[in-house]
Amino acid sequence: MKVALVGNPNTGKSSLFNLLTGLNQKVGNFPGVTVDKKIGSCRLPNQKTVEIIDLPGCYSLHPKTEDEAIVAEILSNKENPYHPDLLVVIVDVTNLKRNLLLYTQVADLGIPIILALNMADLAEEEGIDVEVDRLSRELAVQVVKISARKNENIHILKQAIADAPKNAVHHPIYEIPESSQQLLTEIQNELGVDNAYASLLMAHKHVSLKMVGNDEGDRFDAIMASHGFNSEEAQVEETLARYQYIDRLLKNTVSVKPKENRESITDKLDNILTHKVWGFVIFFFLLLLIFQAIFSWAEYPMTLIENFFAWLDDVGRNLLPAGILADLLLDGILAGLGGVLVFIPQIAILFAFIAILEDTGYMARITFLMDKLMRKVGLNGKSVVPMIGGLACAVPSIMAARNIENWKDRIITIMVTPLISCAARLPVYILLISLVVPDEKVWGVFDLRGLTLLGFYLLGVVGAVLVAWVMKGMIKGKLGSYFIMELPIYRKPRWKNVFLIMYDKVLTFVIDVGKIIIAISIVLWVAASYGPPSRMEAINTKYESPELISQHTPDELARMRSAEELENSYVGIVGKAIEPAIRPLGYDWKIGIALITSVAAREVFVGTMATIYSVEGGDDDTTNIREQMEAAVDPVTGEKVYTTATAFSLMVFYAFAMQCLSTIAVVKRETNGWKWPIIQFTYMTAMAYVASLIVYQLLR
Repeated sequence: MKVALVGNPNTGKSSLFNLLTGLNQKVGNFPGVTVDKKIGSCRLPNQKTVEIIDLPGCYSLHPKTEDEAIVAEILSNKENPYHPDLLVVIVDVTNLKRNLLLYTQVADLGIPIILALNMADLAEEEGIDVEVDRLSRELAVQVVKISARKNENIHILKQAIADAPKNAVHHPIYEIPESSQQLLTEIQNELGVDNAYASLLMAHKHVSLKMVGNDEGDRFDAIMASHGFNSEEAQVEETLARYQYIDRLLKNTVSVKPKENRESITDKLDNILTHKVWGFVIFFFLLLLIFQAIFSWAEYPMTLIENFFAWLDDVGRNLLPAGILADLLLDGILAGLGGVLVFIPQIAILFAFIAILEDTGYMARITFLMDKLMRKVGLNGKSVVPMIGGLACAVPSIMAARNIENWKDRIITIMVTPLISCAARLPVYILLISLVVPDEKVWGVFDLRGLTLLGFYLLGVVGAVLVAWVMKGMIKGKLGSYFIMELPIYRKPRWKNVFLIMYDKVLTFVIDVGKIIIAISIVLWVAASYGPPSRMEAINTKYESPELISQHTPDELARMRSAEELENSYVGIVGKAIEPAIRPLGYDWKIGIALITSVAAREVFVGTMATIYSVEGGDDDTTNIREQMEAAVDPVTGEKVYTTATAFSLMVFYAFAMQCLSTIAVVKRETNGWKWPIIQFTYMTAMAYVASLIVYQLLR
């Protein structure tokens, strides 16, 4: 049985989904669109297992966004593979009037329903009393009071799901006007739909619904024109009728105690946290704490992971016979994976903090606070949401920009969001900062490495704001924009929810990055281990000469030979070819190889360096990537490769460069063409090159 969770945004729907499914969930996209799809399984008290589908949050079945169109499509089309057998409509009981509008719409689709009154604990604190039994009788559906945040009455909801009827027993709420009946009959005949309200939804929004093809859409237009159907007027009439019904319903079933005239805790906190001065001070202080924690808290688990991969390397060399397979597994795949997976602790800590900020309601205040700044550079207030989301990953953040109605604001947001430092940059920053920034305290309190990391995140924000300001004058748009946002009350974070978000993000990182790293590591190992036969034969001849053997120890000969073979390998030849272009930035040909491979994803830089230095180091090298890079010396100058100037130049390059094929692909899809991805890749690469050149020349 399929059970779909439906509700307005911020009603606790996702929290309920996590409670019902735990870790038994899969995340992806609905077919053909970029809307998140969450599906999991839940064991009921009768020992039966049901499939739970977490549909996107929506306010109405008259879709205005792609999320709402998906919900309308799934619920109104019985042929849709995700069409549910049962609906659990989650409403915020402290805001029943607005939430029940969606309930009254889905109730008219003839699907069995359970109404879950979430946030019952908060309603009690606010003196809101709902007569559940009477409400259940009025609606003719099961009504359950729950608190997803406190995990209260979830067992009752599971029992209600187990007891739910197979067919809807409630009656339609909205009485469709006589004037539309003939129109709906024709639509029902056209598509074979047996529900009157589903037919009315198609009449209103058939353009947004994929179940209505182009030919059928044209016939719909003709049918509606022949009946003089005015969609906008009909929607207004329907909405007013539904609110009249809701008013009568609430009058009979809900009582509210008069509120005392005093400031709530949320109001008192907002006076400080959204203050035009103190709000920013507290926000930046919190950022500083987060970035300090990323360095200080992750040190011990990072060491454990490094030691684990070193142990795997030792075990592999003892068990596997020497040869190509052992070299590929240990110097290629294991070295590449170990170089990247060691950063899991930092990523987990970053996402844990982001989840806490969202769960407490503070993230919404940050959005509100930053909105004032965004408007000064010509962005919509809604641009703040994808830009803050860009701290995690640009791909879903760019998808989130589709909720910005104004075309110009949306394009600018898409163009600048990849400049916000995402989680993929974190391994690059941490590796290079740990190489050249001393582990010292500033003023006895602040960690110098944490401050440096915070500086690079702020650099991304400043870069995004400046580019947005420039594009504001270059891109033409006619329509104005607006920003409306509901600020939730402050709440304690739900630690289980924080853990699930952290687990989901780390798992996504490991799987997505792991696949890329393994593929690139194999290609890179082959390209770094082999070269043109003539060059390899010349090296063999050189190192077999008795004269050279007599001048060096076996270890010296092995290291010299490995270095020369790498330099003359296929990857070495490519690196040497681009070296003249990147030398002014302070990079050698090995860094050049990493720049090329990390076009796929920024974090591949670390895996590439690990593979290159592992191949060069030979079989006996068990030091980690940080130690290998720290010991790297320029064979011409004899100086360290990773000086402060080179490391900062590299970090600035990665702060601005578009090193992510997934982002390019999603920008192409969201802008419906190659024009904007090409512009974006070009300007970000040029910006990265020039900024890195300036930094290197100033610090060298």
